[in-house]
Amino acid sequence: MEKKGAAKMLEEIGVLLELKGENPFKSRAYYSAARTVEMMGEDALYKLVHEDKLKDVKGIGSALNEKLKEFVLIGSLPYYEDLKSSVPGGLLEMLRLPGLGPRKVRALCDMLEITTLAELEYACRENRLANLKGFGAKTQGKILAGIDFIRRSEGQFFYNEARNIAEKLLEKIKEFPGIEEVSLAGSIRRCREIVKNIDLVASTKQPGRLKGFFAELPVIEEVIVLGETKVSVCLEEGINADLRVVKREEFPFALHHFTGSKEHNTALRHRAKSMGLKINEYGIFQGEDLLSCRDETELFRTLNLSYIQPELRENYGEIEAAQEGSLPTLIEDQDIKGIFHVHTNYSDGINTLEEIVLYCLEAGYEYVGITDHSQSAFYARGLKAEDLVRQKEEIEGLRKKYPQLGIFHGVESDIRSDGSLDYDDTVLKQLDFVIASVHSGLNMERGKMTERLQQALSHPLITMFGHPTNRLLLGRDSSALDLEVVFRAALENNVILELNASPARLDLDWRHLKKIKAMGLTVSINPDAHHLASFEDTGLGVATARKGWLEKNDVFNTRSRLEVEDYLDRRLN
Repeated sequence: MEKKGAAKMLEEIGVLLELKGENPFKSRAYYSAARTVEMMGEDALYKLVHEDKLKDVKGIGSALNEKLKEFVLIGSLPYYEDLKSSVPGGLLEMLRLPGLGPRKVRALCDMLEITTLAELEYACRENRLANLKGFGAKTQGKILAGIDFIRRSEGQFFYNEARNIAEKLLEKIKEFPGIEEVSLAGSIRRCREIVKNIDLVASTKQPGRLKGFFAELPVIEEVIVLGETKVSVCLEEGINADLRVVKREEFPFALHHFTGSKEHNTALRHRAKSMGLKINEYGIFQGEDLLSCRDETELFRTLNLSYIQPELRENYGEIEAAQEGSLPTLIEDQDIKGIFHVHTNYSDGINTLEEIVLYCLEAGYEYVGITDHSQSAFYARGLKAEDLVRQKEEIEGLRKKYPQLGIFHGVESDIRSDGSLDYDDTVLKQLDFVIASVHSGLNMERGKMTERLQQALSHPLITMFGHPTNRLLLGRDSSALDLEVVFRAALENNVILELNASPARLDLDWRHLKKIKAMGLTVSINPDAHHLASFEDTGLGVATARKGWLEKNDVFNTRSRLEVEDYLDRRLN
């Protein structure tokens, strides 16, 4: 065991030294020592240490001799532990990707300030590696494929990925000839941002045949459980799926139960008990009698409640609101009239301005807000002041060519560490709107970060505050900040808060939206689009907004083109 552990430790020390930019000869010495130890007999290292003969082995100098003695005799090496703690853990995780060695990982850290796998994925999806020296579009594609594999193996999926897989599976189940009803359930139906498995509920008069049909679908990699009412499988994409098969009369209750959440279900059981009833996945019972319900609407009505949308079932006050008749009329996809926060090939986007305009016209939008990165974002080919002038001229031409679409010229301006923006006011005043975002110094101390954002939000030319908490799902926590203070600053300065709909962000978190709504703040659902396909992420933002209790009037880009033009004119003049 000492031999294997020592060889692995020496190898990792070499990697860590490379990541820190130490002398390459030092790293090679550890790599060489790792090979030497690896080639020893099972008990050789132990004997050499105890006989004080390790220093005589070729390739093991005095420094390595002392470190290996310490490791063998004590069972640990403080030097290794200290070195490991000095390097962000995400850098080591990146080394799991094919084609990324220590040098390239260090280059990504130095040039793009990337320290986690999630940050690397986000940079790739924003096309930042395509023109980066030593990388390119091909390497970028391989990195994304590698990240996808790692995430699948870890069993956690972004909501949109899991939903897309689940919807295809749902369509397959609908092909079963004896199907009566079938629906997605679980965290996907509740629109949770991270999904671990797919839940489905179905009813049929032929449960045995349906279970067999499901278990034999070609998309299934492995059948884990084939039970009386449940089939658990692993799909070829690496995510597990559970199908519950029930009788038709049980379907509304099973659908509600397996949609969850656990907290919502517990609260509803307590309510039923207070009414002398019992509710579970098989029905609502008064004594031994089953109270029939055709669907979930009747289920809630039986408990004297208005229908609660699946997204709200988190025990965040939805049961009380359903009792009082004060549930919100949630925003719908069709309420979105236009989109903001769109990047073009002027910075790190893929598409031209005209391609974006044509897409928006085809999609039926009334307007689009262009916001390329600002000059501080050198890694994203951020625009200098003269680039903004050139872009404005092109937009003017497109406005004349396509008058049916409102084209608003903006920028995503970096918030510096002192809370200032990275353009002079004379530059910002030439734009229709400004999104202000933090892209650097994300780990700033809580008080300083809060002050930084307060200062930024007091700037009179800021229209929107982009991805407010800076989180990256499955990779980076929110920046430390006092959200209450930041939200208050946005309210006092009439700044719109962005709900960034990128599947890796979904920032603002839905847990904050109910409070934002109560404060009277306005939210804009923005895709942060870097290519045409990511425009569809706006729908993910709508799902998150619904989960956060938002209605049409709470969201800025549900307004008409004329209303938006009027707002922006008044805001900046």
